[in-house]
Amino acid sequence: MKQYQPLFKFALSSGGFLLALIFFYGFFAPAVLAAELTIDSDDDGYSDAAELASGYSPFNPEKVKIEKSDMDKDGLSDYWELKFGTDALNPDTDGDGYKDGEEIDRAFDPATGAASKLPLKIEVNLKDQKLIYLVDGQPWKQFTVSTGKASMPTPKGNFKIVNKSKKAWSNKYELWMPYWLGIKDGSFGIHELPLWPNGYREGTNHLGKPVSHGCIRLGIGSAQYLYDRVAVGTEVTIK
Repeated sequence: MKQYQPLFKFALSSGGFLLALIFFYGFFAPAVLAAELTIDSDDDGYSDAAELASGYSPFNPEKVKIEKSDMDKDGLSDYWELKFGTDALNPDTDGDGYKDGEEIDRAFDPATGAASKLPLKIEVNLKDQKLIYLVDGQPWKQFTVSTGKASMPTPKGNFKIVNKSKKAWSNKYELWMPYWLGIKDGSFGIHELPLWPNGYREGTNHLGKPVSHGCIRLGIGSAQYLYDRVAVGTEVTIK
């Protein structure tokens, strides 16, 4: 099955499995094309090509959408298995003792067994008020944020994380900014909803609205998740 995963990965990214097969094989090897179109990995009576074209998992004999199916119970849906090129029927593709989903979540390559890191990147969409955590170019996680209000906009551009602090203090606003990830020269950053010295915390109802002083605010839990995974030097694109 693994030998077909690169083709599946290409087909998913291009948005048309049948078209990809025809383009890739049709002119050169009609017999290979015919064989590819009849592969049925889960032996459910439907070809992998037909299932992928309809959004179903080619590894699951049940009628389950590919994003919802996790045949090997490793924390990666069959969709992500194809995107990352891992074995959808083996929870530990590289045999290193860690499940594929655990490795992807921490940006380790689940196919090498050599503790190789995958590239990380953060993207912030000001219009949608979303932060995307990308692993190897794939949008692994997405969080709702609150960016700068109109009078104090969040700067756009390409930056890097320059410093980190579990509980940064703002001298200017006299409040705590938990799970701080400083951007540019550290004059603004990504952090959890601010916490005032008297215990008051900015509400989650602010998320999804541009109301901050220029920083990118994340909800409780989301900020720590990102903090625990992002290192100084990680690229950040704000657009």
